[in-house]
Amino acid sequence: MSPHRRARPALLAVVIGAIAACDDGPTATAPSPGDLPPPAALLIPFAPAGNPLPGLSPDQVALFQRGSAVFQIEFAPENGLGPLFNAVGCAACHENPVVGGSGSNDPEEGGEDIEVHATAFHGGVCDNLAAVGGQVQQKQVTPALETALGIVAEPDIPSATARGRRTTPDLFGFGLLDAVPDAQILALADPDDLNHDGISGRVHRTADGRIGRFGRKAQAATLREFNSEAFVMEMGVTSPGNPTEQTGGNPLPVGVDPTPEPEVTQDEFDAADGFVRLLAPPKPLSLDFTGLIGRVVFSNIGCASCHVPALVTGPSSVSAISRKVVPAFTDLLLHDMGPGLTDICLGDAQPSEFRTEPLMGLRFVTAFMHDGRARTIQQAIAAHGGEARRARGRFARLSLFERFALLRFLRSL
Repeated sequence: MSPHRRARPALLAVVIGAIAACDDGPTATAPSPGDLPPPAALLIPFAPAGNPLPGLSPDQVALFQRGSAVFQIEFAPENGLGPLFNAVGCAACHENPVVGGSGSNDPEEGGEDIEVHATAFHGGVCDNLAAVGGQVQQKQVTPALETALGIVAEPDIPSATARGRRTTPDLFGFGLLDAVPDAQILALADPDDLNHDGISGRVHRTADGRIGRFGRKAQAATLREFNSEAFVMEMGVTSPGNPTEQTGGNPLPVGVDPTPEPEVTQDEFDAADGFVRLLAPPKPLSLDFTGLIGRVVFSNIGCASCHVPALVTGPSSVSAISRKVVPAFTDLLLHDMGPGLTDICLGDAQPSEFRTEPLMGLRFVTAFMHDGRARTIQQAIAAHGGEARRARGRFARLSLFERFALLRFLRSL
């Protein structure tokens, strides 16, 4: 029997209890004593969008508030911006519908919320092109760099074999995802499809062997690394944990980067990291009878095979994160999504592989898929290929009422 098969029954018991609680309150009833972790885990840590996790200590609330202030700083060259950057601050992209949410992500506008990534893929080996300015190509430069080099954006990388656009994700519940034990992710993996369901999700192993979980390719193993990379890749702001500007190894002209590295202090970075870590997932809207049917349809057509409705965090020193049910709708695994979505590689992730996107806060999203190509949920489902093609086919064969019910459910998340 595959690990995939062994893990499902216990996890599904958690899922059933967790999802049953979504409409009626913050607690769930344990289906059986042996299947569930201690009762404290049955608390689903919902809060209004943009709010901290419930149950934080006064010190943790203060950290969240300090971090929110750092998150909303608009940087300038005098306090660390650039000289290559995409946005002037975290909240410049993570603003919809509240600070910490997603971006506007309109691919037609091509604004700062849409990034350009470039990598090279040769013989099954991925090069993130960090040595020549990859993987993120910054779309803006400071006035000093423009004057010195006569450029208005980072130049294209000739050695790239693929480029891809990336929308800005929301950050709701990311601290909870960070606390999901590796063993739980491994238990969901079935890389050889031993249960013959057409789903062969696999973990993304980082260069040092850790399990990745953050980023569209699951390239970052921890939330702290993900946040540190965002500071320097998106704003050109260095931190003690990531003190090197993203210049592709090229020395900067004298005077264009007046702020010495690191450009934010450890305390400032820790506060911003704390804000993201303690940001709660928004509580779903209450479901009517049609929405409840849609929730069943979601599972019946196979969406829940990858968008696993709930995960459970492990023990944590932060009680608001410890042993909690996360309404994740992700397995944090890589899946082959077919040739229609193929773009860049990254680390161990092949060009056609993407991590299952969490659906916490889905109702606030305005452009769907990793590159914003879909303007509606229906278009996003139609774009799913590879391992998702069977679920896509089942969706196409739904009755008008079943499809309406499914969309009613998804728009409640």
